Amino acid sequence: MKKQYILFDLDGTLTDPAEGITKSVQYALEKFGIIEEDLTKLQVFIGPPLMESFMDFYGFSEEQAREAVTYYREYFKPTGIFQNEVYKGIPELLKELTDAGKTLILATSKPVVFAEQILEHFDLRQYFEFIGGSDIEQKRAKKSEILQYILEECQLVDLTELVMVGDRKHDIVGAKQFGIDTVGVLYGYGSEEELTEAGADVLVESVRELGEYLLEEE
Repeated sequence: MKKQYILFDLDGTLTDPAEGITKSVQYALEKFGIIEEDLTKLQVFIGPPLMESFMDFYGFSEEQAREAVTYYREYFKPTGIFQNEVYKGIPELLKELTDAGKTLILATSKPVVFAEQILEHFDLRQYFEFIGGSDIEQKRAKKSEILQYILEECQLVDLTELVMVGDRKHDIVGAKQFGIDTVGVLYGYGSEEELTEAGADVLVESVRELGEYLLEEE
């Protein structure tokens, strides 16, 4: 497809962060006396803003959720951040896209400081023109807020030149608010039903299929 700017989600799209995120959530919940030994139940936290997830899935108040995020980071900052792995084929895809002249931008609900660390750790930072994420206080956390920030900082005006790639409904819905085209990846943590209901323009099942679509010339 002829899109100049490709906006990538991070968790569940470029990397599989399941171990680090679920263990960080598990650690935070324990601080509230909630013991969750089945980490797969905590995979719902992968993708959405953290505060929102603590409130949605555990009924926390805003104040409790803010406290939970602080506990989450006690584990995540030194340990959980690197309990993560890049999906097979992603480094090659990012190189192919940049070699083809595409401009890559990260659009993640993670704080920018953590996103930068992860990309540097996995040697992916070199492919991205700009890192768009939340701020550490979570004042900018929703995907729509992050996309607004990216559009302003990168001075992107012609939104027909953009496409958002992500694995959860938040990626799709956030982009749709600006009329940005979307690609939902099914190898991440969002189901086909979730992405379809959110209005994804295209669904792909693998990194290979994603590459074929993004590099296809119309």
